[in-house]
Amino acid sequence: MAVELNKELFDSLISCIASQDSNRALELIKDLHPADIAEIFEEIEVDDAKFLFMLLDSETAADVIVELEDEEREKLLEVIPSEFIARHLIGQMDSDDAADILGDLDDEKSDEILSHLTDLDQAGDIVDLLNYDEDTAGGLMAKELVAINENLTVKQALGELRDQADEIDEIYYLYVIDDNNKLKGTIKLKDLLFSSTNKKISNIVDPDVISVRTDTDEEEVARLMGKYDLVAVPVVDGIGRLVGRITIDDVVDVIREEAEEDYQLMSGITQDVDSSDSVIKQSRSRIPWLLIGMFGGICGSLILGYYEGDIAKYAVLALFLPLIAAMGGNAGVQSSAIVVQGLASGDVDLHSVSGKLFKEFKVGLLNGLVCSMIIFLYNLIFADNYALTITVSTALFAVIVFATVFGTFIPLLLNKLKIDPAIATGPFITTSNDIIGLFIYLMIARLVFGYFF
Repeated sequence: MAVELNKELFDSLISCIASQDSNRALELIKDLHPADIAEIFEEIEVDDAKFLFMLLDSETAADVIVELEDEEREKLLEVIPSEFIARHLIGQMDSDDAADILGDLDDEKSDEILSHLTDLDQAGDIVDLLNYDEDTAGGLMAKELVAINENLTVKQALGELRDQADEIDEIYYLYVIDDNNKLKGTIKLKDLLFSSTNKKISNIVDPDVISVRTDTDEEEVARLMGKYDLVAVPVVDGIGRLVGRITIDDVVDVIREEAEEDYQLMSGITQDVDSSDSVIKQSRSRIPWLLIGMFGGICGSLILGYYEGDIAKYAVLALFLPLIAAMGGNAGVQSSAIVVQGLASGDVDLHSVSGKLFKEFKVGLLNGLVCSMIIFLYNLIFADNYALTITVSTALFAVIVFATVFGTFIPLLLNKLKIDPAIATGPFITTSNDIIGLFIYLMIARLVFGYFF
């Protein structure tokens, strides 16, 4: 039975490492989940992690390596003998996990590990996967699958299944191929088991199979699997030959990584960073958008300077500057977030741009009308300046409508230019709408106050 990692266990483990008590250390970690062991490794020095790692059996060690963060994994593998990695780790992994791990190492270390592999077929599969871009289906797929020739009988196919399934942890589909290894369809295990043993595979195959090419982007793979509720998808080359499969656990990792990346972009962080990164790296990832925000602030100050006379003459206008800026930024971020979400899920495409813009325009009109009516009634009751009431409510309506349309248009434009539209949901939209909102507000104020006074 697995035990739970806690502070007492962790402290005991640290004491065992300090005294090099291998037996006691192994006793403490042998029932821990690989994810918990990986968490321990990320909290201790690499030499201490190596001490514990060398105590693990091959299967657990392989699971722990997969659970480690990329940076921590690379540090650990650099201090472990290449022969140990090849025989006790790589041999226990699916080809996609092995390729991911070797791909993060330098070429010399990777080649050295591959040279120690005794299973040449596995080594060849890993080398093939390393040649694909890591952000494509080819870089995501595993070579392990069950492929059955369409000319076999059900009885022969069952024998093939037993032979091929030995090295596969999970069998979701049986893939049917022709003599040229071209994908012809899939068979459910249940259909195979309940079919007549003399029936040909070609008579029970389901030809309606969703597949992806090796060069398909990983985000598109995740979208397809989510749309059609697939637990695995076959991967084919340019002429339709079956070369691998992608399982749901790999796609979950892609979704998580993309969500983290989009969240950072929305927050104005331009690089993939986490809390354990150095101060320099974290600063470098944040400073670009801070500088853009500062530039936006300068532009806003220039607008205020241009209308300085109006603000000095009608000081009451200054009371609503934060409101106008905040509402414009919020409306823009809301609309851009909806569009970015739609682009990611495939619900919004470039063929529906005009329709999406018009729909968001109507949303902006409704939201702007509601908010402007509320602020109109507020100023009508609590302010004794009718010009201010007209100015604020009119400007708020105009700013919300503009910000909503602008927040919709920008991510669509960025997507068209092959730039991650998640950028549009962060400081870019907020800063832009702050500047434009101030301009609209003060321009309307000049017109209205000029009319009344």
